[in-house]
Amino acid sequence: MPPPKIRIAIVDDHPIVIEGLKMLLVREQDIAIAGCFVDGAGIRSFLGTNEADVVLLDITLPDINGMELCREIKKLSPSTLVLVISNHSERSIIMQSIQNGASGYLLKNASLEELTGCIHEALSGNITFSKEVKDIISRPTKNELKGVPQLTKRERQILKLLAEGRTSAMIAEALFISPLTVDTHRRNLMQKFEVKNAAELIMAATQQQLL
Repeated sequence: MPPPKIRIAIVDDHPIVIEGLKMLLVREQDIAIAGCFVDGAGIRSFLGTNEADVVLLDITLPDINGMELCREIKKLSPSTLVLVISNHSERSIIMQSIQNGASGYLLKNASLEELTGCIHEALSGNITFSKEVKDIISRPTKNELKGVPQLTKRERQILKLLAEGRTSAMIAEALFISPLTVDTHRRNLMQKFEVKNAAELIMAATQQQLL
């Protein structure tokens, strides 16, 4: 008796992409298309009453961000594996998708061979990436290349308090300095990390393990 086919659901807001993936995958003897959906509501409704072994998921959808939907799919159907197929090649989006439960990430220019290889690798329990995504992940980020910025003791104190969500006025009060001095230190910190705002500053400092 032949082994059961891999049931695949496709979620993409472009019908032409769905058709293309379907045409490629139906040729594979061990794959069956379980369903195709253009939004998050469609796949959520489907998984409420049906099963899929693998969901091929786009990031850009009309009703929900694909990374958020990935988390919802894993809650709805923990055994379903999610492979993100996207045009987004930003490292932060790739890593966030994996953190949200995806078993892999491919760019839409991946070959059929890469796609089927990633599907089987994910089903074997591995986190899997197309070749181009592997290259993106292995490249050091700008911050990693530059090395850790040298901070004064006062800058470290202010950075820690900013990360706790304190305002300049609150920091000034806690450290017995003027709000103007706090703002000067904030500007210096943003210059050292080459960021535009406090949120980016905290993210960069966390990446550099300074928080």
